[in-house]
Amino acid sequence: MARFFLVCVLVVCSGCSTVRFAYNNADLYLRWQVGKYLDVEGVQSDELDRHIAVFLAWHRANALPQYVRLVNEAATRFARGVSQDDLVWGYDSIQTQVLQAVRAGAGEIADLLDRLTPEQIAYLERKFAEDNRKYARDFLAGSVEERRRRRVKRNVERLEEWFGDLSEAQIERVRRYADRAPFPEGMRDRERKRLQTEFLAIVRAREAKTRFADWAVHWDRGREPAHAAAVRAQRMEYFAMLLDLNRTLTASQRQAAGARMHELASDFERLSRK
Repeated sequence: MARFFLVCVLVVCSGCSTVRFAYNNADLYLRWQVGKYLDVEGVQSDELDRHIAVFLAWHRANALPQYVRLVNEAATRFARGVSQDDLVWGYDSIQTQVLQAVRAGAGEIADLLDRLTPEQIAYLERKFAEDNRKYARDFLAGSVEERRRRRVKRNVERLEEWFGDLSEAQIERVRRYADRAPFPEGMRDRERKRLQTEFLAIVRAREAKTRFADWAVHWDRGREPAHAAAVRAQRMEYFAMLLDLNRTLTASQRQAAGARMHELASDFERLSRK
């Protein structure tokens, strides 16, 4: 379900030349993703298609113009030199966009959730259990050193999508981030399961229309204090890594990132006019 609400993250964070293709096929992508959790057919299937169409129309009219402004502002900040304040601004701006999409998506699908059968709810619960097993394999399995290596690999791949190949010295800075930042994955696993339990309770009580949107927007209200602290510490270490990397970027790396931002803003603008 989260992917239904967070389509904006898919688009904002992709940063690649396939944004228009991905967005123009977002109805199929969302239908596939939501279909993994909601076992619907017949009238309910048609209804789900309508909900997705309404959400995407809202997103095109309301979210994409915001993305254009956000990316253009990010490009301006990047060109003049990135500071801690710029990174905080970027994080807060993306969070704002995500929560707006969450509220719109949750409000759109709530009525359908209130009419799920016990069998459909049981199916949803089984899919959550499958997700939890995959999360454990991907993020909890192995020694701390193995998890650290996976973290380095993930972050290098993400950064190279924007800047091109990183130097060995730049990759070493990513390794230092992986060493320093806490690993909140165990606490995140508990939070995922808590959220799944709360969501299933809302659906079973048929209270999605009255509770779901607010719950979805404020999903972190029940977060463990230790988890919240670890997430903040991890984010601050990530910001420190980005600031260090910014000081080492070559002219070609800066050009690649600037061109990617320009391309992304142009894609969002063209998509918003359709």
